[in-house]
Amino acid sequence: MEHLDTAAPEHLDTAALEAGLGHIRESPADDGTVELVVRRPAVNEREVLAVGHLDVDAGLVGDTWPVRRSSRTADGAAHPDMQLTVINARAALLVAQDPDRCALAGDQLHVDLDLSPVNLPAGTRLAVGSAVIEVTGQPHLGCAKFAARFGKDALRFVNSRTGRSLRLRGLNARIVAPGTVRPGDAIRKLPG
Repeated sequence: MEHLDTAAPEHLDTAALEAGLGHIRESPADDGTVELVVRRPAVNEREVLAVGHLDVDAGLVGDTWPVRRSSRTADGAAHPDMQLTVINARAALLVAQDPDRCALAGDQLHVDLDLSPVNLPAGTRLAVGSAVIEVTGQPHLGCAKFAARFGKDALRFVNSRTGRSLRLRGLNARIVAPGTVRPGDAIRKLPG
């Protein structure tokens, strides 16, 4: 288990971030790859996993999602449509600048796949490893923690019109069929 080390190389400015858009846009529309599986066992802790277990009720087993409060639910409980967060691995690496810092993003799955709403509208189901997840309509945007870790320009970049059109900050999903997921596993759209 690793505590977050937010010490970073100098954050990229907007021009440098925008220069990376071409590479991100080359992400496959289907038949992608899981690059990283990350569990959040406690606040400000990350555990990079060789194998993650996705559970319909618990989310990523051992992750803090079940006890996270949400302002988007009537009772403040964890939001069922925000059970799992998925980020484009190319976008995560661009803002992190170092593969060892990618887990700081806080997303459980880092994938090489086009996450744009045009490619993956809410309701799209994805086979990931031996599990199935479903893209939800809950927005996933950068916050103050994201800015602290990757810079204010990175926050503006992922939340910009272009950033939202590509879902550079990632997407929210829920688990619809349990299974395991490992780096190197395929992630692909299922027929709707």
